[in-house]
Amino acid sequence: MTQRTNCMRRSHRPIGKISIKGFIISSSSSHTAIRRIHIAPCGMNCGVCIAYLRDKNRCPGCKGDSDTKSPHCVQCSIKNCGKLKASGGKYCFSCGEFPCKRLRHLDQRYRTKYGMSMIDNLRSIEKDGINTFVTNERRRWKCRHCGNIVSVHRAECLVCSTKKNCLGLL
Repeated sequence: MTQRTNCMRRSHRPIGKISIKGFIISSSSSHTAIRRIHIAPCGMNCGVCIAYLRDKNRCPGCKGDSDTKSPHCVQCSIKNCGKLKASGGKYCFSCGEFPCKRLRHLDQRYRTKYGMSMIDNLRSIEKDGINTFVTNERRRWKCRHCGNIVSVHRAECLVCSTKKNCLGLL
């Protein structure tokens, strides 16, 4: 019975534009679909990043316009890697040093904090292709309660507050 209680929504917020901890999230906005453009060279799905999902000061994603990104995103050492550019590939698995130290460090941090692996993402893209990966990501990060995208950086759906562990994401 305790497990069931923990998986219930915390509140019955109306679907629409809501504010959560300083973020404005719109469940009806145009950025609630995961697409190929959202997959960064490192394997991060920018479509599930809190910075991409918010409406205020929204990040356009790794492959988006640099004018609206934070300085640390513009200067990302993985995205701007000379070896990746020299390989001519779109993703880090194209590089002979895959997975490099920088990617392993990022992957470890995301595995530990968020239960997601960029290296696993990249291996999936390499094995099955980007279209299959994106299709699987849409299914993986979709809130089963309200249908919106669940952020990798939060423990619950930003729209309906269903906990990620109840959605099978943790």
